Amino acid sequence: MLVVDGSRAHRAMIRIHLTRAGYEVAEADTGEAALEFCQTRWPDVVMSDWVMAGMTGPQLCQHLRAAGRNAYVFFILLCVKDQPADIAFGLEAGADEFLTKPCSAAELLARLRAGIRILRLQDETHRANQRLKQTLSALRAAQVAMDRDLNEARRLQQGLIGERQAKFGDFDVSNLLSPAGHVGGDLTGSFAINARRFGVFAIDVSGHGVAAALLTARLATQFSHSVDQNAALFINDLGLYDSRPPSVLARYLNHLMLADLRVDTYFTMVYAVIDQSNGQVTLVQAGHPHPLLQRADGSVEVIGQGGLPIGVVEDAQYDEVTLTLEPGDRLLIASDGVWDATNAAGQMLGEEGMRAIFQTNQLNRGQAFVEAMSWSVLAFAGGRQQDDVSAVLIERQRAP
Repeated sequence: MLVVDGSRAHRAMIRIHLTRAGYEVAEADTGEAALEFCQTRWPDVVMSDWVMAGMTGPQLCQHLRAAGRNAYVFFILLCVKDQPADIAFGLEAGADEFLTKPCSAAELLARLRAGIRILRLQDETHRANQRLKQTLSALRAAQVAMDRDLNEARRLQQGLIGERQAKFGDFDVSNLLSPAGHVGGDLTGSFAINARRFGVFAIDVSGHGVAAALLTARLATQFSHSVDQNAALFINDLGLYDSRPPSVLARYLNHLMLADLRVDTYFTMVYAVIDQSNGQVTLVQAGHPHPLLQRADGSVEVIGQGGLPIGVVEDAQYDEVTLTLEPGDRLLIASDGVWDATNAAGQMLGEEGMRAIFQTNQLNRGQAFVEAMSWSVLAFAGGRQQDDVSAVLIERQRAP
């Protein structure tokens, strides 16, 4: 504690009161001497007379405040002035407390104890802020690491769909996968069954984020390009690779979800088997939005009856739908992130919007079509991607 006063007698009186109360006291007879003292020892409390030779008490306070030290000094002005204007002037200079001279020992110590309580609160606040900064720094480091891992997970998940475009004879398959976050629960893809047929799948796991992405990765193994791992494939009596009927695969995956994985989630799916020789498509729709068939003349048909999602009801039955893709036809299987996109007025894109996208992009083919559809959905939703967006487009080329 530093007492600054031009009167030796007054300094001595204050020092006696403070020393008896257990405080360590230093003295200075001018403001300049006080500043010199503060260069080597920064006091917790400065008690200064207002009127002194040379620098005044308010000027000393201003110099200390301008020093920019991290540690706060509690400044008490001793004065014979007690007018509101004088008090306002002292406060503007940075003073924390006023004592009118002469002051009693009881008042002096009471004001001092109040100041020390404030200093302790400030110290606690400072320490809390330091701990908060350290915690925030650790959180930032963790966030950087998490973002790095999630970006890597996003890259790996994008790799699950394999090639964006695939070709099976006269058929082209184009994939779109755009998670709402770093990773998502949608998955699309295709694989060869044998020389004559190929399979196409679209999956949408309930929920979002890492949990959905982990289940998606697990399901991706069920549609692996590796024949030994692909649940859709088997070797028939002739020793040739063949595909299980889509409805059988749906029942198998439903049992897998409920009996083996035992997770509190489900997924929707469309799985289709396409015969390249005649364009016949056999598909199962398990809770996924309706596939849309656009004929070569531009007309659009809604396919399927809906069906139950996978992993909801044990022994659920799944019906198959059969159709034929003629040259120039195309079949789009899009997730609910496309169908349920909502604009500012609360209106969903729905079937009407999907038909409009087909009409607007009738001349676009392959990847150009699915990307244009993605931009249309984003524009409809006001630039906000509200859900994972995925789609797979199967097109049969026109005869040359």
